[in-house]
Amino acid sequence: MDKADWDKRYAGSDLLWSVEPNRFLVEETATLAPGRALDLAAGEGRNAIWLAEQGWNVDAVDFSPVALAKAQRLAQTRAVELNWIEADVEQHPLADLEYDLAIVFYLHLPWERMRRVLHRASAAVAPRGTLLLVGHDRTNLEQGHGGPKDRDVLYTPDQVAGELPGLLIDEAARRERSVETETGVVTAIDCLVRASRSES
Repeated sequence: MDKADWDKRYAGSDLLWSVEPNRFLVEETATLAPGRALDLAAGEGRNAIWLAEQGWNVDAVDFSPVALAKAQRLAQTRAVELNWIEADVEQHPLADLEYDLAIVFYLHLPWERMRRVLHRASAAVAPRGTLLLVGHDRTNLEQGHGGPKDRDVLYTPDQVAGELPGLLIDEAARRERSVETETGVVTAIDCLVRASRSES
């Protein structure tokens, strides 16, 4: 999907996604001291806003002005301030070694483009910083619920872990996630990769 497609998806008055942060974000950052954070493909801002509420100084990047407008309104209702950046995550310049936390949640691009984003996100992680990626796992296409139906934009934990130069892989795993639907609770399969940069 391109920028225009996402603008159309976000155009309704209601939020496309939940206002609550992703459960894996909450779990995986529980022991991290707040610092400077980067949310790539922030969408309507639920994860970025939650980080700001925890004391993080957040740069939230997304190419959809419609999504960012909704995110800003949500941030105002929650009384937090963030740095909202309207830009394509594939092109927005990122300074090296700048962020204590960089998150990439449910960004799905053809693999060569995704690799470039991962390389740039890795370079932006500061010493002792963390990169956290969560997305729809490739096995979700046939064994799970929801997510893209295009195999070319799905990935595996090992695939992602192999594209984080300069970082140490702390975890690369598939995680199951319960999803409530009109017909009952179903299971989605996510890819979760957490990596960190050493102090030196």
